Amino acid sequence: MAHWIRFEKDGNTNFGTTQDGVITIYTGDLFDHPQPTGDTVLADEVTMLTPCDPGKMICLWNNYHALATKMNSPVPQDPLFFLKASNSFLATDQTIRRPSSYDGKVVYEGELGIVIGRQCSEISEAEAGDFIFGYTCINDVTAAEIISKDATFAQWTRAKSFDTFGVFGPAIVTDIDPMALAIKTVLNGAERQNYPVNDMIFPPHKLISRLSYDMTLNPGDVIACGTSIGVGSMKEPSNTISITIEGIGTLNNTFVQ
Repeated sequence: MAHWIRFEKDGNTNFGTTQDGVITIYTGDLFDHPQPTGDTVLADEVTMLTPCDPGKMICLWNNYHALATKMNSPVPQDPLFFLKASNSFLATDQTIRRPSSYDGKVVYEGELGIVIGRQCSEISEAEAGDFIFGYTCINDVTAAEIISKDATFAQWTRAKSFDTFGVFGPAIVTDIDPMALAIKTVLNGAERQNYPVNDMIFPPHKLISRLSYDMTLNPGDVIACGTSIGVGSMKEPSNTISITIEGIGTLNNTFVQ
């Protein structure tokens, strides 16, 4: 198991693995046999970035049995998804910002993220594990009232692609069993979500296989696996929000109204 991160120090962007507050710096391509440089740096001396720079983030809707039951929604036959634009990506310890054009509810959604490690298209579920680099934490922030604002067209991409609304990190963790994980969301010190990954309708391997028949998945692409019960809005003038997945880490951010 390795915890891969990206970071900035002295104006330079680097990546490496982190353990016990020490970062081992690597060179090359994160997804193609990176090599250690022999250099290290302390984690508290750097600025954390998103752990990769995705070409796209694919986000699932209605992918947990518990939430489908609560919404009285049928189990989907196919993965239901939308895309978040790259301008929305935000790292841990950074501030989620309310769009100046929107004064409605801003919602958190704690989720598991899959990071693709190799290009894949039309692969089987049995093959899917070979194309997963690792897993990360995601906060799929949403301007909730925009989705259904126009009765003629559901605006999922607009509602979820504002700057700072695609939050993920702090690390990508390899060699971990996602089906043994649980996602916990804490807002202003109060636990709001705590649900198991094994309640997924489309688990990671099946999900990647199905998505790969819709579009080519490239190294660094992130798949947000959807959320379960406990989603809510960030109402205070200043909010702290954390998404914790044991074994991966905690994604910490603030949201200021």
